[in-house]
Amino acid sequence: MTTVYDVPPGLLIEKLKDQLQAEGKIKPPEWAKFARTGVHTEKAPVQPDWWYRRVAAVLRKVYVNGPIGSTHLAAEFGGRRDDGSAPYHPRRGSRSVAREAMQQLESLGYLSKLEKKGRTITPAGRKLLDRLAHEILLEMAKTNPELTKYAGGS
Repeated sequence: MTTVYDVPPGLLIEKLKDQLQAEGKIKPPEWAKFARTGVHTEKAPVQPDWWYRRVAAVLRKVYVNGPIGSTHLAAEFGGRRDDGSAPYHPRRGSRSVAREAMQQLESLGYLSKLEKKGRTITPAGRKLLDRLAHEILLEMAKTNPELTKYAGGS
């Protein structure tokens, strides 16, 4: 059985982003075009589809690290703050972005809340990610025949 751990994260997030965007059930909030993704960034993201990419990355992070809350998820998407001549210090990402992304995924049925523990992935979310991971592994097996044994031998 192919899982999220068997494929590169970048490929999985891009494929999941494309699927979420095509379904049309996830919509960026009104404030998304102006919001910075954390105090460590100077400007808002310039990619028009950054919200879908972040929601896909959040779903993968909850799969790998779940159950996880918005504070720990914001720390996962944080970075280094440039304070001029002062040394760099780690800073958290935006909790609002993390929370809104998790709420949208919860409304789709891919995440569920655990009391006092944060959110965890549901069987529907696990099935979606594992199916996409299997598709990616099959695509990778076409160029690298050694991966055929991991992709089910087809």
